[in-house]
Amino acid sequence: MLRQRTLKSSIKTTGVGLHTGARVDLTLRPAAPDSGIVFHRVDLPNSAAIPAHASYVGDTRLSSSLEQGGARISTVEHLMSALAGLGIDNLNVDVAGPEIPIMDGSAAPFVFLLQSAGIEEQSSLKRYMRIKETVEVRQDDKWARFEPYHGFKLDFTIDFPHPVFGTEHRQVVIDFAEHSYAKEVSRARTFGFMEDVEALREAGLVLGGSLQNAIVLDQTRVLNSEGLRYDNEFAKHKVLDAIGDLYLLGHPLIGMYAAFKSGHALNNAVARALLARPEAWDLVTFDVPAEVPPAFLAWELQPS
Repeated sequence: MLRQRTLKSSIKTTGVGLHTGARVDLTLRPAAPDSGIVFHRVDLPNSAAIPAHASYVGDTRLSSSLEQGGARISTVEHLMSALAGLGIDNLNVDVAGPEIPIMDGSAAPFVFLLQSAGIEEQSSLKRYMRIKETVEVRQDDKWARFEPYHGFKLDFTIDFPHPVFGTEHRQVVIDFAEHSYAKEVSRARTFGFMEDVEALREAGLVLGGSLQNAIVLDQTRVLNSEGLRYDNEFAKHKVLDAIGDLYLLGHPLIGMYAAFKSGHALNNAVARALLARPEAWDLVTFDVPAEVPPAFLAWELQPS
């Protein structure tokens, strides 16, 4: 059987916010069983707390932001993705600022932090959200849907009119019964286009963006001297984002997520659509190891 997980000890780091450009101190602390992931704005009075849940998602321009009672924390998706990838159910996230630090633009630094703190199994059984019926949301030519599947699989297609993307790496399929989150997804970085930078900064976004925390493209090429980490790094980063956005459902997902040109807004829209249809999902636990979908057995192999 698989039980809930938290950290063995607290761990701290400091970084820069991608959109604010401000220095941010971040502390990850163990949490009790069944408490979930909770963000705390420790720079605000009473350390305002915001549960990591799709119902609290506000602004989705280029990131996912959580908002409650006037408090806000932006760019939570990469940390949430790492927590999902390592199977961590309960955690306190203390943030001394309005945004989670961007680190290198991927989830890999968060994976390193979490593994360095150590992962501890708890007394309560892990609860999974199992998809029973297809749920789909469409916005213009974009769409995203959940489908029943005995495991966790993502099928993601991007479509950008840029020569670097070509056609061979527009789609990526990740089935966690076969693929490793840490090795094959977590290192994919966020990306952006030089031609958009000025307008974004006038809108108060990407003020902390650089070649150290994003893949940057001009009209014809990648500007980062080290190139790409994966051949299909762009599509894999969209998968990384989606994993983080979907973990805001509050539980690991047993099902398939397929999407075309989806981003944070559509990821959240289909998550809310799923929550609004309780007949389309249920919460399950596993008493017998043989019943656990193979996609989740990899958690047992993670360092702790």
